Amino acid sequence: MSDLAAEQSQPPAPPAQSAQPGQDDTGFARLAMVTIDCADPVALASFYGELLGWETRHVDENFAILDNPEGGSPLGFGRVTGYRPEPWTEPDGSKHFHLDFYVDDLEESTARALALGATQPAYQHGRTLKVLIDPAGHPFGLAPLE
Repeated sequence: MSDLAAEQSQPPAPPAQSAQPGQDDTGFARLAMVTIDCADPVALASFYGELLGWETRHVDENFAILDNPEGGSPLGFGRVTGYRPEPWTEPDGSKHFHLDFYVDDLEESTARALALGATQPAYQHGRTLKVLIDPAGHPFGLAPLE
């Protein structure tokens, strides 16, 4: 994340309780937010907001945050000057991360993601996970709930 985006972004407030009953309390840190680097945080937040049905908490030209309606960690999107996506399945490239999402209907969800601006690379891992590329060049997966 750029220094400007880091200065302007604020992680979400931590939950009131440090652990849910029955959870192992051995860790000393909790995930505050996942932030995805990109060239255009407004556009990428809009894409994932539509894909997930999540509301935008904050948006400006350098940073955007989508709230997780299930109470989990939000997604952030930070502008990085000179951002270049990692090549998908290129011999000299590697992905730094990817997101996977459960969907009710794989074919319908793939079509909807493509209509939002995702692209589908020729290379696929198999039949149960559909790999798509978001508008900023990050791979993500759609998998049926079955």
